[in-house]
Amino acid sequence: MTSFLNALPGAVSQGLIWGIMAIGLYITYRILNLSDLTVDGSFCTGGVVCVMLMVNGCNVWVAMLGAFLAGVLTGLVTGFFHTKCGIPAILAGILTQLGLWSVNLAIMGMKANTALNVNNYELLVSLRYLQDVNKGNRPFYQHPIFVVGVVTAAVVAVLYWFFGTERGASLRATGANENMARAQGINTNVNKVLGLALANGLVAFSGALLCQYQSYAEINMGRGAIVIGLASIIIGEVAFGRIFRNFAMKLLSVSLGAVIYYIVIQAVISLLKIDSNYLKLISALIVAVFLAVPYWNENYFRPWKEKYFPKRAKAAKKEG
Repeated sequence: MTSFLNALPGAVSQGLIWGIMAIGLYITYRILNLSDLTVDGSFCTGGVVCVMLMVNGCNVWVAMLGAFLAGVLTGLVTGFFHTKCGIPAILAGILTQLGLWSVNLAIMGMKANTALNVNNYELLVSLRYLQDVNKGNRPFYQHPIFVVGVVTAAVVAVLYWFFGTERGASLRATGANENMARAQGINTNVNKVLGLALANGLVAFSGALLCQYQSYAEINMGRGAIVIGLASIIIGEVAFGRIFRNFAMKLLSVSLGAVIYYIVIQAVISLLKIDSNYLKLISALIVAVFLAVPYWNENYFRPWKEKYFPKRAKAAKKEG
């Protein structure tokens, strides 16, 4: 239990960082209704661009902006494949992701990883900062949970504003009913490209934060990002769907879903003393369980409640 409690701040920090990636995925998966697999590549792209810019003397804010723009570019490529080449979104994302592996390797000078010495750079977040704050050697506002929490709140606020604008509303309309949106004079192809670009920009931004947190960029760091992102979305919807109805709160629930995911992972590893080599298997099983919850609820739990607790089931049906 002690080891779990000691690792909890780190799990929350990583959950918040991955939560920004999950918010980007939410834009394509829920708002645009597109299956975009670019994220496994664009997440790594954001990280390697940020690290290489900082290694070559750029300020951390310039490096973060560069990472975001690199992610936007990957989304534009996927959007081009999908809208101008007629390739289905899921295949367009796979093609971009495949190509990005070589691009990311080239950005790092054909090296599989690049270190970022925390002593030589001023970072936004770092595991070292977390340890220093816990020891009282740094002010609280440099704690990764606080920093990434503020960044997440800013991202949610900007997205809430954007999707309330005419362009944002048309983007949501494109995902809700593409044919109807097109009938209303909306250029749905432009909206798809814009949505993919914005989403992958956020994914790359998240990758840049993670590289700073762990102090290195690695060519395979984005592998499995799509699974973590989908798990975060589903967990957020299952845990907070009845509470959070506002659009901004739905975005926040995605971030909280990522935090819950990492806390569960840490709990399984720390409390059950499972070998970390089984982490991928554990992650897959946890994701499978959370993805199955809506189905189980609809096909098993709800009929059971309606049979044995009819009054409570009727009240829940009225609420939801």
